Amino acid sequence: MSLMLNAIRILNKKLIFSAPNNQLIKRSYAVARKRFYRKTGILYNDGKYEITLDQRKLKTPKGNLFVVDSEPLAFAIATEWNMQKEKIWLTSMHLTTLSNTVIDNPNNLTKYEMVEYIVNHLDSDAILFQSHENDDLYKLQVEEWDPVIQWFCDKFQVDLKKSRDMNAPVLDTETKATITRHLLSYNFECVHGYVYAVDTLKSLILTLACVERFLTPEKAASLSRLEEEFQLKKWGRIEWAHDLSQQDQEARLSSTILFIYFNSTSWLTKQKNNR
Repeated sequence: MSLMLNAIRILNKKLIFSAPNNQLIKRSYAVARKRFYRKTGILYNDGKYEITLDQRKLKTPKGNLFVVDSEPLAFAIATEWNMQKEKIWLTSMHLTTLSNTVIDNPNNLTKYEMVEYIVNHLDSDAILFQSHENDDLYKLQVEEWDPVIQWFCDKFQVDLKKSRDMNAPVLDTETKATITRHLLSYNFECVHGYVYAVDTLKSLILTLACVERFLTPEKAASLSRLEEEFQLKKWGRIEWAHDLSQQDQEARLSSTILFIYFNSTSWLTKQKNNR
């Protein structure tokens, strides 16, 4: 449960997030509204978990009943709602937002379409492009990124090539097929989480390293910002702006990894057997 507690701790921050235009799944957040409930609750009904705000059942933006399959996920979502103070800031409620997107599926995406989108990120994975202009930066990238690339190759028995110019590294079809099969082994909810994580890190390699617990969410987020942090050390940083951006990224990623974990088949099977 330490992962859940850590994610909830980070989620307590009031952070603002706007989805970039190049993301597969667009997420829109309503303007903050006044908190209208005193307490939250969880109902177990027909094998699923519902969230209540006082005596009212929570619904999605499209008016669908808000239900999840995982009890710990339901508790974490209820915690998000409990953490709201005078106003409800959906921008800080990443688990709620992810679940809304899964339930409503506003873009009518299939699991196969999302997996194709994710795997296509390998061609432009951020950590496969390393500096050819700055030797100090390149040395840092080799030191920090290469062990993750090697882990990825060993874990999935694939061969990845790096690039030090503007040309994308060439990936063989078997590598993509291997990663596609792996992602398709997850359920619809988890694949949605993968899309969100890849959009957050701009790296499928870092995302999988995080899900497989080779990296913590904080470390994965830090590695995704490696070049940015290198430049900031050289040119200086605006503390509040860069710190807020960093905390926002870590909060989104931590909640997404939590979402994938509690929606995974292995966890749900364990939960069912323990009932």
